[in-house]
Amino acid sequence: MLPHHGRADAWLLARGVPMTQLPPETRAVFADLTALVHRSSEPQAVYDAIVAATVQLVDGCDRAAILLVDHGKPRSVASTDDVAKGIDELELRVGEGPCLDAILEEALQHDPDLRTPGAWPTLAAAVLAETPVRGMIGCRLLADGEKVGALDLFSDTPGALGEAALDQAAVLASVASVAIMSVRARYEAANLRRALDNSREIGKAVGLLMAAHKVDDERAFQILRRTSQDLNVKLATVAQEVVRGQAAQSRRP
Repeated sequence: MLPHHGRADAWLLARGVPMTQLPPETRAVFADLTALVHRSSEPQAVYDAIVAATVQLVDGCDRAAILLVDHGKPRSVASTDDVAKGIDELELRVGEGPCLDAILEEALQHDPDLRTPGAWPTLAAAVLAETPVRGMIGCRLLADGEKVGALDLFSDTPGALGEAALDQAAVLASVASVAIMSVRARYEAANLRRALDNSREIGKAVGLLMAAHKVDDERAFQILRRTSQDLNVKLATVAQEVVRGQAAQSRRP
Protein backbone atom coordinates (compact mmCIF):
# COMPACT_ATOMS: atom_id res chain seq x y z
CA MET A 1 0.00 0.00 0.00
CA LEU A 2 1.23 3.52 -0.74
CA PRO A 3 2.24 5.97 2.01
CA HIS A 4 -0.73 7.57 3.78
CA HIS A 5 -0.65 11.36 3.60
CA GLY A 6 -2.17 14.04 5.81
CA ARG A 7 -2.16 12.30 9.17
CA ALA A 8 0.35 14.71 10.72
CA ASP A 9 -2.55 17.19 10.89
CA ALA A 10 -4.11 14.93 13.52
CA TRP A 11 -1.55 16.16 16.03
CA LEU A 12 -2.51 19.78 15.42
CA LEU A 13 -6.15 18.90 16.02
CA ALA A 14 -5.29 16.84 19.07
CA ARG A 15 -3.45 19.76 20.66
CA GLY A 16 -6.72 21.68 20.73
CA VAL A 17 -8.59 18.94 22.58
CA PRO A 18 -8.69 19.42 26.37
CA MET A 19 -7.19 16.52 28.32
CA THR A 20 -10.55 16.14 30.09
CA GLN A 21 -12.11 15.03 26.80
CA LEU A 22 -9.64 12.17 26.38
CA PRO A 23 -10.48 8.73 27.80
CA PRO A 24 -9.21 8.25 31.38
CA GLU A 25 -6.76 5.52 30.36
CA THR A 26 -5.32 7.78 27.66
CA ARG A 27 -4.90 10.66 30.11
CA ALA A 28 -3.18 8.33 32.57
CA VAL A 29 -0.69 7.04 29.97
CA PHE A 30 0.14 10.57 28.76
CA ALA A 31 0.52 11.77 32.36
CA ASP A 32 2.91 8.92 33.19
CA LEU A 33 4.96 9.58 30.05
CA THR A 34 5.12 13.31 30.74
CA ALA A 35 6.22 12.72 34.33
CA LEU A 36 8.95 10.33 33.20
CA VAL A 37 10.27 12.81 30.63
CA HIS A 38 10.43 15.57 33.24
CA ARG A 39 12.27 13.52 35.86
CA SER A 40 14.54 11.33 33.74
CA SER A 41 17.83 12.14 32.05
CA GLU A 42 18.19 8.57 30.73
CA PRO A 43 16.98 8.29 27.12
CA GLN A 44 16.50 4.51 27.29
CA ALA A 45 13.81 4.80 29.97
CA VAL A 46 11.90 7.26 27.79
CA TYR A 47 12.28 5.13 24.65
CA ASP A 48 10.92 2.10 26.52
CA ALA A 49 7.99 4.12 27.87
CA ILE A 50 7.11 5.41 24.39
CA VAL A 51 6.83 1.94 22.83
CA ALA A 52 4.81 0.69 25.81
CA ALA A 53 2.43 3.67 25.51
CA THR A 54 2.05 3.07 21.78
CA VAL A 55 0.75 -0.46 22.30
CA GLN A 56 -1.61 0.76 25.02
CA LEU A 57 -3.08 3.66 23.05
CA VAL A 58 -3.16 2.70 19.37
CA ASP A 59 -6.06 0.53 18.23
CA GLY A 60 -4.87 -2.76 16.76
CA CYS A 61 -1.22 -2.28 17.71
CA ASP A 62 0.27 -5.43 19.25
CA ARG A 63 3.95 -4.45 19.18
CA ALA A 64 6.04 -1.32 18.73
CA ALA A 65 9.65 -0.30 18.26
CA ILE A 66 11.81 2.77 17.73
CA LEU A 67 14.55 3.24 15.14
CA LEU A 68 16.88 6.20 15.70
CA VAL A 69 19.56 7.54 13.40
CA ASP A 70 22.99 7.27 15.05
CA HIS A 71 25.91 8.81 13.13
CA GLY A 72 23.93 8.59 9.90
CA LYS A 73 22.78 4.99 10.37
CA PRO A 74 19.41 3.84 11.77
CA ARG A 75 19.51 1.40 14.68
CA SER A 76 16.89 -0.18 16.89
CA VAL A 77 16.88 1.44 20.34
CA ALA A 78 13.66 0.17 21.92
CA SER A 79 10.98 -2.47 21.35
CA THR A 80 8.12 -4.07 23.22
CA ASP A 81 9.38 -7.56 22.36
CA ASP A 82 11.84 -9.55 20.28
CA VAL A 83 9.43 -9.75 17.34
CA ALA A 84 9.26 -5.96 16.99
CA LYS A 85 13.02 -5.63 17.38
CA GLY A 86 13.55 -8.39 14.85
CA ILE A 87 11.41 -6.65 12.22
CA ASP A 88 13.33 -3.40 12.68
CA GLU A 89 16.57 -5.32 12.22
CA LEU A 90 15.07 -7.14 9.23
CA GLU A 91 14.27 -3.80 7.59
CA LEU A 92 17.86 -2.72 8.08
CA ARG A 93 19.09 -5.95 6.48
CA VAL A 94 16.84 -5.87 3.40
CA GLY A 95 16.99 -2.08 3.06
CA GLU A 96 13.26 -1.45 2.70
CA GLY A 97 10.15 -1.01 4.79
CA PRO A 98 7.74 1.48 6.33
CA CYS A 99 10.07 2.41 9.17
CA LEU A 100 13.00 3.27 6.92
CA ASP A 101 10.74 5.16 4.52
CA ALA A 102 9.16 7.04 7.43
CA ILE A 103 12.55 8.50 8.34
CA LEU A 104 12.91 9.92 4.84
CA GLU A 105 9.32 10.91 4.01
CA GLU A 106 6.88 13.32 5.64
CA ALA A 107 3.95 10.93 5.24
CA LEU A 108 3.11 8.04 7.52
CA GLN A 109 4.01 4.71 5.94
CA HIS A 110 1.24 2.13 6.13
CA ASP A 111 0.61 -1.43 5.04
CA PRO A 112 -2.45 -2.80 6.87
CA ASP A 113 -2.23 -6.26 5.27
CA LEU A 114 1.15 -7.69 4.32
CA ARG A 115 -0.53 -10.62 2.57
CA THR A 116 -1.55 -8.36 -0.33
CA PRO A 117 0.91 -6.80 -2.83
CA GLY A 118 2.48 -3.69 -1.33
CA ALA A 119 5.36 -1.24 -1.44
CA TRP A 120 7.86 -3.49 0.38
CA PRO A 121 7.60 -6.99 -1.13
CA THR A 122 10.96 -8.30 0.11
CA LEU A 123 10.27 -7.22 3.68
CA ALA A 124 6.66 -8.43 3.58
CA ALA A 125 7.70 -11.90 2.43
CA ALA A 126 10.26 -12.20 5.23
CA VAL A 127 7.89 -10.86 7.91
CA LEU A 128 5.11 -13.23 6.82
CA ALA A 129 7.51 -16.18 6.85
CA GLU A 130 9.28 -15.41 10.12
CA THR A 131 6.80 -13.57 12.38
CA PRO A 132 3.09 -13.38 13.28
CA VAL A 133 2.94 -9.71 12.16
CA ARG A 134 0.48 -8.91 9.38
CA GLY A 135 0.27 -5.09 9.35
CA MET A 136 2.68 -2.19 9.93
CA ILE A 137 2.84 1.58 10.32
CA GLY A 138 5.98 3.73 10.27
CA CYS A 139 5.90 7.29 11.69
CA ARG A 140 8.74 9.77 11.32
CA LEU A 141 10.27 11.23 14.50
CA LEU A 142 11.66 14.76 14.56
CA ALA A 143 13.92 16.61 17.00
CA ASP A 144 14.60 20.31 16.48
CA GLY A 145 13.24 19.93 12.96
CA GLU A 146 15.70 17.16 12.10
CA LYS A 147 14.62 13.65 11.04
CA VAL A 148 15.97 11.46 13.84
CA GLY A 149 14.13 8.17 13.47
CA ALA A 150 10.82 6.36 13.29
CA LEU A 151 8.16 4.99 15.61
CA ASP A 152 7.18 1.58 14.28
CA LEU A 153 3.83 -0.10 14.93
CA PHE A 154 2.98 -3.74 14.22
CA SER A 155 -0.25 -5.75 14.29
CA ASP A 156 -0.70 -9.52 14.21
CA THR A 157 -4.19 -9.11 12.70
CA PRO A 158 -4.59 -8.21 9.01
CA GLY A 159 -6.37 -4.87 8.61
CA ALA A 160 -6.35 -4.05 12.34
CA LEU A 161 -4.20 -0.95 11.83
CA GLY A 162 -6.92 1.14 10.19
CA GLU A 163 -7.95 4.79 10.02
CA ALA A 164 -8.20 5.24 13.80
CA ALA A 165 -4.76 3.69 14.27
CA LEU A 166 -3.24 6.09 11.73
CA ASP A 167 -4.58 9.13 13.57
CA GLN A 168 -3.51 7.75 16.95
CA ALA A 169 -0.07 6.86 15.59
CA ALA A 170 0.40 10.41 14.26
CA VAL A 171 -0.36 11.84 17.71
CA LEU A 172 1.94 9.34 19.46
CA ALA A 173 4.75 10.13 17.03
CA SER A 174 4.42 13.84 17.78
CA VAL A 175 4.40 13.22 21.52
CA ALA A 176 7.37 10.87 21.13
CA SER A 177 9.30 13.48 19.13
CA VAL A 178 8.86 16.06 21.90
CA ALA A 179 9.78 13.50 24.57
CA ILE A 180 12.91 12.39 22.73
CA MET A 181 14.02 15.97 22.12
CA SER A 182 13.50 16.83 25.79
CA VAL A 183 15.32 13.83 27.26
CA ARG A 184 18.19 14.20 24.78
CA ALA A 185 18.68 17.81 25.84
CA ARG A 186 18.64 16.79 29.50
CA TYR A 187 21.02 13.89 28.87
CA GLU A 188 23.47 16.12 26.98
CA ALA A 189 23.32 18.71 29.77
CA ALA A 190 24.01 16.02 32.37
CA ASN A 191 26.94 14.73 30.33
CA LEU A 192 28.34 18.24 30.05
CA ARG A 193 28.09 18.70 33.81
CA ARG A 194 29.85 15.38 34.36
CA ALA A 195 32.56 16.33 31.89
CA LEU A 196 33.14 19.65 33.65
CA ASP A 197 33.22 17.95 37.05
CA ASN A 198 35.67 15.35 35.75
CA SER A 199 37.85 18.06 34.23
CA ARG A 200 38.00 19.87 37.56
CA GLU A 201 38.90 16.65 39.40
CA ILE A 202 41.66 15.88 36.88
CA GLY A 203 43.02 19.41 37.29
CA LYS A 204 43.08 19.03 41.08
CA ALA A 205 44.80 15.64 40.83
CA VAL A 206 47.46 17.00 38.45
CA GLY A 207 48.17 19.82 40.91
CA LEU A 208 48.52 17.40 43.80
CA LEU A 209 50.87 15.13 41.82
CA MET A 210 52.99 18.14 40.78
CA ALA A 211 53.43 19.05 44.43
CA ALA A 212 54.03 15.49 45.62
CA HIS A 213 56.55 14.50 42.91
CA LYS A 214 58.05 17.93 42.18
CA VAL A 215 57.22 17.65 38.46
CA ASP A 216 55.59 19.92 35.90
CA ASP A 217 51.96 19.62 34.84
CA GLU A 218 52.70 17.56 31.73
CA ARG A 219 54.66 14.96 33.71
CA ALA A 220 51.97 14.88 36.41
CA PHE A 221 49.29 14.23 33.79
CA GLN A 222 51.40 11.42 32.29
CA ILE A 223 51.60 9.79 35.74
CA LEU A 224 47.83 10.05 36.07
CA ARG A 225 47.19 8.64 32.60
CA ARG A 226 49.66 5.76 33.00
CA THR A 227 48.03 4.78 36.29
CA SER A 228 44.64 4.84 34.57
CA GLN A 229 45.92 2.55 31.81
CA ASP A 230 47.73 0.17 34.17
CA LEU A 231 44.66 -0.25 36.38
CA ASN A 232 42.22 -0.21 33.44
CA VAL A 233 40.25 2.47 35.26
CA LYS A 234 38.84 5.68 33.83
CA LEU A 235 41.11 8.71 34.12
CA ALA A 236 38.46 10.68 36.00
CA THR A 237 38.07 7.87 38.54
CA VAL A 238 41.83 7.76 39.19
CA ALA A 239 41.82 11.55 39.60
CA GLN A 240 38.97 11.33 42.12
CA GLU A 241 40.91 8.76 44.13
CA VAL A 242 44.02 10.97 44.15
CA VAL A 243 41.98 13.93 45.41
CA ARG A 244 40.12 11.76 47.94
CA GLY A 245 43.39 10.30 49.22
CA GLN A 246 44.91 13.74 49.68
CA ALA A 247 41.81 14.94 51.51
CA ALA A 248 41.97 11.93 53.84
CA GLN A 249 45.64 12.64 54.58
CA SER A 250 44.86 16.27 55.33
CA ARG A 251 42.28 15.24 57.95
CA ARG A 252 44.75 13.06 59.86
CA PRO A 253 46.07 14.59 63.10
